[in-house]
Amino acid sequence: MKKADKSGVTENGPTAHEPGRHAELGQTSEVAPPRKRVLRRVVRFGFLAVALGFGVWAVVSQWEAISAGLARLSWPLLGVSLVAVVGALLAGMLMWRALLADLGSPLRLTDAAKIFFIGQLGKYIPGSVWPVLAQMEMGKDHGIPRARSAAAFFLTYPIYLATGLLVAVATLPAFAGDSVSGYAWLLLLLPVLAVGLHPKVVNGLLNLGFRLLRRPPMERPLTARGVLTSTGWAFAGWAAYGAQLAVIVHGLGATGPRAVVLSFGAFALAWCLGFVFVLAPAGAGVREVAMVAALAPVLDQGSAIAAALVSRVVVSVGDLVCAAVAGWRAGKTEKTVE
Repeated sequence: MKKADKSGVTENGPTAHEPGRHAELGQTSEVAPPRKRVLRRVVRFGFLAVALGFGVWAVVSQWEAISAGLARLSWPLLGVSLVAVVGALLAGMLMWRALLADLGSPLRLTDAAKIFFIGQLGKYIPGSVWPVLAQMEMGKDHGIPRARSAAAFFLTYPIYLATGLLVAVATLPAFAGDSVSGYAWLLLLLPVLAVGLHPKVVNGLLNLGFRLLRRPPMERPLTARGVLTSTGWAFAGWAAYGAQLAVIVHGLGATGPRAVVLSFGAFALAWCLGFVFVLAPAGAGVREVAMVAALAPVLDQGSAIAAALVSRVVVSVGDLVCAAVAGWRAGKTEKTVE
């Protein structure tokens, strides 16, 4: 048991009487001085403005092709697709929340949604660090150590990658054939991910990283239950993402079970490839190429491109909707508590 100094802080974090201890209840860890609170708000609004700007630019730059695809789809179909995207994003948030809880920082649903969805807008900014920096900053308000926020964030990606590759393997080879054979090298990552996601390996790597950064080791290691729970949410997310693309593909003229199955595999393959090419903001461009190739057996190239671009727009709108609703709900909850 580490001894606390006079300020009530141990080597590994706050003691029982320190405010950060109440993070399990979703309470704010500290009350910042007025000037610091203003600065935080300015920085956060600046982050949102930049993220939204890049997101809008990504859509506007391809608007001619996107509008052509939207013109071929009815509003009810687009609405159903958006609902499926929101379901997928919720599954992603619950996956991250499960990892964070397993590492020792359980959060109320409204707090988790606010941190996750607003932080995720950073993926539209070139570079890969903005979402994790945003989540680390907002997580501080709820007593989450920066290292723990970073660990939970980075763990979501290998879990998504492993489960996404499994979805692609289960759906594409028999239905897409040669059109996706050029991406078969991605399967080499599966055994690496299977070993790397074992709790003992994950905990060893995390503690090694903390040691290199001269930080104390994790207070609570990741458990098998945490990995399995988050994996379940990841598969739920892939199911919802596949459904949203299947609705779009159906609206563009591809019907039948084959088109549905290919939609699930196409979205998973596109995401996995976009993740590997991390220099592209949110996988821009790279994902569309892979998605078009996977949908080639059921759609002509023009329709497949339209499906890929419309899917990206719907996912982007889903990101904005989730961030706006989560921020509104969290603000309403905070006012009620006050």
